[in-house]
Amino acid sequence: MVFRFLILSDEVDDFKREIKIDSEATFLDLQNAILDSVGYTKDQMTSFFICDDDWSKKTEITLVEMDTASDEDNYVMADTRLDELLEDEHQKMLFVFDYMTERAFFMELREIIPGTDLDAPICSKSKGVPPAQLVSFEEFEAKSGTSGEIGEDFYGDSEYDIDELDRDGFEGLGDGPMDNPYDDDRY
Repeated sequence: MVFRFLILSDEVDDFKREIKIDSEATFLDLQNAILDSVGYTKDQMTSFFICDDDWSKKTEITLVEMDTASDEDNYVMADTRLDELLEDEHQKMLFVFDYMTERAFFMELREIIPGTDLDAPICSKSKGVPPAQLVSFEEFEAKSGTSGEIGEDFYGDSEYDIDELDRDGFEGLGDGPMDNPYDDDRY
């Protein structure tokens, strides 16, 4: 069986890669195919995350064994075949290629092609220039708009007034002590 993955970036609009790989290949084989397709070096920490439909991270597959004391299974790229964790078309994944800033490619298993095999993964479509493999923290913060400074409006209205939360500010509350859950006499 062959898996066909679509790879996109939220940093570069016209970037797109398509990788075809045998379902019995490892996640390390997939990582190497991705890195080769974008011209990145293979000397950085990377991880795959299998995600739900809303891109929430579920299962992590790491490049090297991580010492964790959790009850969760640990998956290492070199020891984990793709077909062990992927079985449905349109399965979503993240490939984190820059651990320091958590920059990642968005991946989708677009097609499962039964009855065929591939000896080696191939990049079947390549469009656009990939984002830089690594960026400095300063550059990342400048691009993402996150800086260490948090303004006074970060948590909401800077003109907060406790008197706005009195009985008169809420319609429909009666005058009895049980009718107003904010009544001071109850506590």
